[in-house]
Amino acid sequence: MSSPSEFGVYVHVPFCAHRCDYCAFATYADRDHLMGEYVEALLQEIARAKEGGLPVATSVFFGGGTPSRLPAEQLARVLEALPKSEDCEITVECNPEDASLDRLRAYRSAGVTRMSYGIQSTRPAVLADLGRRHGTGAHREVAARTSEVGFASWNMDLIVGSRAESLADVEATLEDILSLESPPPHISCYALTPEPATPLGQDPARHPDEDDTADAYDLVGRRLEEAGYEWEEISNWARPGHECRHNHVYWDDGDYVGFGSAAHSHRGHRRWWNVRTPDRYIQMVKRGETPLGGEELLGDDARAFERDSLALRTRRGVPREAFDSLEEIAHLIRVDEGRVTLRPEARLVANQVILRLRSAEEAVTPERS
Repeated sequence: MSSPSEFGVYVHVPFCAHRCDYCAFATYADRDHLMGEYVEALLQEIARAKEGGLPVATSVFFGGGTPSRLPAEQLARVLEALPKSEDCEITVECNPEDASLDRLRAYRSAGVTRMSYGIQSTRPAVLADLGRRHGTGAHREVAARTSEVGFASWNMDLIVGSRAESLADVEATLEDILSLESPPPHISCYALTPEPATPLGQDPARHPDEDDTADAYDLVGRRLEEAGYEWEEISNWARPGHECRHNHVYWDDGDYVGFGSAAHSHRGHRRWWNVRTPDRYIQMVKRGETPLGGEELLGDDARAFERDSLALRTRRGVPREAFDSLEEIAHLIRVDEGRVTLRPEARLVANQVILRLRSAEEAVTPERS
């Protein structure tokens, strides 16, 4: 759990070499020509935030998109501009095919402390179905180079639910990763979601089967816990001491500021986000405008619901008092020392429990004057 003094910074890099079939993020495969201007706009936005009293970051996360599309020296310029604590955790998402020794060494020299790789699977048919471009041996190359460069904490992302993936494929992927000489100390596993505007979402024949996805997710959880990983949150497992500090800022309903197009921020009762496209973001920053895309102010009830719903997704859970009654969800939860947590088999249906939170009713009940 993060402390109240934790403060996160997220930097969005919207460039990609190729858009995966399941991706609905604010990313673009045809805007690389904007990289130089985009970095300059980031530096301007950060400078203005510092003038306005930007807190010192205890964690920085470069996400996207594909941060590793940027030249390493450009990413380093952005990182250098941010005020950071001495023990700041600094994470960069990286495509496996971008993880050259030279790039990883440049990141380490710039102060990056943690890497995150989108492996998704080691099975060729699954990678093809997801629209991923790296080869099936990428996990071995990434692990060896990351270890050689000296990163102590890093993670691999997996995705389950592809129609091209069998339970045997999931088992094989886990075996490939866990049998590495230097396996990742943190592993994320996400259930494939068919977002409407994506190639995957527009093809019902490719939509995941819910039961098959649940079986795959359960297998991942069992295997990882047998291998010494501890469950942290719905989609995350880590060996002790290798939890992602930046993730906990989000999960603990902490404060963070986002820079770049489509980046989201949250401080206190206010949440806001930047304009979505890098073109418009650059133009607004150049004109001296705040690239605000929208904002909302959260009432006390909405804040309580967000806090409880985020906490319930983690192993920390919520106090028993967060519920009026547990009778209808008794089969989905555990109660230990006054705290309610999800049973492993309930993690993919967490929303059924979240909707029973007392704060869920309060958040949608109109305030009376």
